[in-house]
Amino acid sequence: MTPRLNYKKASPDTWNAVIGVSTQLNAASIDPKLRALIELRVSQINGCAYCVDLHIRELRKLGEKAQRIDCLTVWREVGFYDERERTALAWAEALTRVERTQAPDDVYEAMRAQFDERAAVDLTVVISQMNSMNRISIGFRGQPPARAD
Repeated sequence: MTPRLNYKKASPDTWNAVIGVSTQLNAASIDPKLRALIELRVSQINGCAYCVDLHIRELRKLGEKAQRIDCLTVWREVGFYDERERTALAWAEALTRVERTQAPDDVYEAMRAQFDERAAVDLTVVISQMNSMNRISIGFRGQPPARAD
């Protein structure tokens, strides 16, 4: 697939504003590993090649186990994600597929049992921001850079 345009160069002020939200999320209450897992799962659902590649590399740098990265698409079927992670993944999927799910009460209530008010907002913004970035990258056909590994 060929990239359509370089959105970062075409509108740097707008792109910097988008990145500003992501930078703010670095100071949020969500653990960096959990954030990267959520961002990877959202990107897998949306089919964003650039972001899938980026978050896999990020998780490796954070020391995430290969099996947990490899099995993220089937997280419900395996037992090596803890309850907090499973709850966050369910919330991420519900919001990413909101046209189908309408963010169901049971998923919300399970998330709130694991995340206080601030963390619930931070988690929701992580999910929302990743969905937004996926749509930008997919829309303009962002491509992952070639890697040596």
